[in-house]
Amino acid sequence: MGDARTAPGATPGLPPVITCQVPGTFARGVLAERHPALVEQVREAFPYGPEQHRALDDLLHEIVHGVVEPPGPEDPGRELWLGWGRGHFGRPWFEAPFLWAESYFYRRLLQAVGYFAEGPWQGIDPFAPFKRAELSGGTVDEELRALDGLAGLPEDERAAALLQASLWGNRADLGFRGPAGDSSLGEPDRSLVSDGTGELWSLLPAGQGSTVAVIADNTGRELIPDLVLIDHLLRHGRAERVVLHVKPHPYYVSDAMTADVVDCLRRLGEAPGEAGRAGARLRDAMTSGRLEVRTHAFFCAPFPYELMPDELRAELAGATLTILKGDLNYRRLVGDRLWPPTTPFADVTAYFPGAVATLRTLKSDVVVGLDPRTLERLEESGRAWRTSGTHALVQVGAGRG
Repeated sequence: MGDARTAPGATPGLPPVITCQVPGTFARGVLAERHPALVEQVREAFPYGPEQHRALDDLLHEIVHGVVEPPGPEDPGRELWLGWGRGHFGRPWFEAPFLWAESYFYRRLLQAVGYFAEGPWQGIDPFAPFKRAELSGGTVDEELRALDGLAGLPEDERAAALLQASLWGNRADLGFRGPAGDSSLGEPDRSLVSDGTGELWSLLPAGQGSTVAVIADNTGRELIPDLVLIDHLLRHGRAERVVLHVKPHPYYVSDAMTADVVDCLRRLGEAPGEAGRAGARLRDAMTSGRLEVRTHAFFCAPFPYELMPDELRAELAGATLTILKGDLNYRRLVGDRLWPPTTPFADVTAYFPGAVATLRTLKSDVVVGLDPRTLERLEESGRAWRTSGTHALVQVGAGRG
């Protein structure tokens, strides 16, 4: 990934990077409350030994009372992180950029439970129990059965419904709701705060031999509708080939890895009706190469996509359209900064190597591309519209930076 570095908090001409310093802010609450709670939930989910418990205790104390420590010698990414964390090690966690602090927290959590070190816990996903519980839940059964009702619709209506399912599936975020399943999500406002769905479909006419890159977010109840949408794109010629990009290791609780793709495909394939048929088609698409799963270390890096390495940039440049799912990908796409919400989306994504679309429910402070009248209505609503997961957007940019 070259010698990319975290962007400074104050860059001429750009709004400041979001940090966790200000009490009462969303970012502060994630670091001070959500992360410690997650450590305890991971601790309770596995029969870890004394070594793991001591490491988790140390991580908890460090976040709240100490300073950022470098990764341990057993971490295979140690040299990368020593470069990426330059200027942050030895300082309080709350002073670091929010995006960096979140990413490094998950890296350190994996290190604490022995994910990277040789031993019995190597490669054991600490979030797997939470992912499996969601995937086996009755809600997934209901959502899969609902696909039968779409089978007889005209292609454009079915495509619109499946895109909406993929978009709102982003509400199913274990990191946002908490692995225990208690949700602070309110009722969704189905009127999108920014709606570029027409632009998205105009980039994918049937029969054009398009290649679509999908950068996934969460597994389970989000990845399943993503896969069903991918099946529709392939089946109806809106894409000749789809490349699904996932994380190389556990990240942000429910972020999808290759193992999660396999679990979701199995869940689809075992279901009756249209869901099972979609699962079979997707499996065939993978074996024929029309659907390919890929990953890259940069998907777990603490940087905006503007700093993506050359090989990833070249790969995405070859796609007709890149679709980014979810809140974290959005923050990385536009930059985790205090942007004025009316900042044009096309301007802040002009660097991207090709056409880009984002499907996101709002679960953090960052947002751009809003119409002034829409912004006024949202601000007057009295709701926490930026962070509650009740509002969503579809935005499209031409990229080609």
